[in-house]
Amino acid sequence: MSNTRPELRVRRSVPDPITVEVIGSALSSIVEEMGEALVRASYSTNIKERRDCSTALFDIAGHTLCQAEHIPIHLGSFIGIIAHILKRHPMEQMQPGDVFVGNDAYEGGGTHLPDIVLAEPIFVDGRIVSWAVNLAHHSDFADRGHAHIFQEGLRIPPIRLYRAGELQQDVQELILLNCQVPRERLSDLRAQMAANRLGVARMQALCAKYGTETVLAAGEALQDYAERKMRAGIAAIPDGTWHFADVHDSPEIDGELKLTLTLTVAGDTMSLDFDGPDQVRAGINMTFTALLATVYYAVKTVVDPTLLPNAGLARPLRVTAREGSVLNCVLPAAVNARLSTCQRVVDLIHGALAQAVPDRVTAAHNGACFVASFVGRQPVTGEPWVYLETIGGGFGARATKDGLDGVHVHTTNTSNLPVEALEIEYPLTLMRYELVEGSGGAGRQRGGVGLRRVYRAEAECRLRMDGSRFASAPWGLQGGQPGGRGRFVFGPGIEPFVLGNGLLRAGQWVEIITPGGGGYGPPTERDHAALQRDLDEGSITREAARTIYGAD
Repeated sequence: MSNTRPELRVRRSVPDPITVEVIGSALSSIVEEMGEALVRASYSTNIKERRDCSTALFDIAGHTLCQAEHIPIHLGSFIGIIAHILKRHPMEQMQPGDVFVGNDAYEGGGTHLPDIVLAEPIFVDGRIVSWAVNLAHHSDFADRGHAHIFQEGLRIPPIRLYRAGELQQDVQELILLNCQVPRERLSDLRAQMAANRLGVARMQALCAKYGTETVLAAGEALQDYAERKMRAGIAAIPDGTWHFADVHDSPEIDGELKLTLTLTVAGDTMSLDFDGPDQVRAGINMTFTALLATVYYAVKTVVDPTLLPNAGLARPLRVTAREGSVLNCVLPAAVNARLSTCQRVVDLIHGALAQAVPDRVTAAHNGACFVASFVGRQPVTGEPWVYLETIGGGFGARATKDGLDGVHVHTTNTSNLPVEALEIEYPLTLMRYELVEGSGGAGRQRGGVGLRRVYRAEAECRLRMDGSRFASAPWGLQGGQPGGRGRFVFGPGIEPFVLGNGLLRAGQWVEIITPGGGGYGPPTERDHAALQRDLDEGSITREAARTIYGAD
């Protein structure tokens, strides 16, 4: 499957550059304000604390006008939903106040079911001019199987949640009935509605100020500008073809999956041809839109990080992957844990581009998204609770700088839940939360170190853990060494987990250790002052300083 498709584009006269810049800044301001409204109005810790959400504006055809600086992988759930809405609902039948809800990976443009998208057409003078779209990860579909998508939660094709401003109560009741914590879901859906209403009002005000045709023309000009910058950045890379392969592991499968990429640069275009094994009976499969979102992010970071986050940057890129493979799955493949696979796709792209422009590519980051998903009942009230945590790790070293320690990388960009919020909300205690000494890959520039979080259950609960880089390590560049691997450590008395799922009884604990980032350049060339700082801060051991870095 390829991302290329013919498009009908209506050309408008381009406003002057200053007007385009002002309107572009206004669009960015709108999506950022939508995001803050969503976070501040939400109820669940996953959104109000961890900020696991995204906001965007799209043009009438479903092309990205602007996405807030939230989570790159959420673009995969955005870029398909407008097309699915238009396939099911004729535009001439839409009314102001219509709001569509969807999450399905195959009939809704989504990438996994917890990411529920709300999309609202923006009307100006009686016609649709754009779309306000937001996504919130609803931490609810927990304690489920992941052999196929029918086990993973409620599949929602794009349907009206509001019709002409009126809530469709039966649709909402259907959604909430299939949720384990419906009170949270209702509050978070209302927060999503508030965010979209704000986006609609701000876009209508922008059109009133500058004129609708001027705003739409500026949106087209901004996409064209992103395309020109992407082409210029690709043209600065030497022409050629590069191959790269890596492996992906997960608690959900036995062994490792080999993934490959052939990347070709020809003038101002880039082709990326992926291959991998057939889709598996586990949640690590990726939809094609998830693959596209990952590609757009990874290429942008190397070609030109200043590129505007709109649809224009995708035009010079050709992406292919075999249908039915783990990188381009088809119904009924499960997709819940697709994010770790997305991280490995970034490693493939960066590994290929490192052969062409090594000074512009970092060593491999931690290459995983470690997930801890707890579900249980409150000891006093008996109410169900679901707590989701995604845990960062090491950032890969750069040609001129060390990698960052204990951060989310690449396609995920959430925060860890603060200890105070965690222990107030849930019957859990965080026994340790610290950086992992020695987990950053050695090099002239050191890779960032991973994280350790140790959870103790204060009441019986079920736990699902996911991650990657258990068997392989994040690679280094230009003589740098690999980063540390990930691990799960189980306290005494815990029954063996099956495919990452198991039971914690009151008083039992589990330890999650995330990978570090790879190093860059030979370790023996590391600056002595930097090495001393590593020792003082506990980033490396004295033994490593002697045996790896050659320190006296």
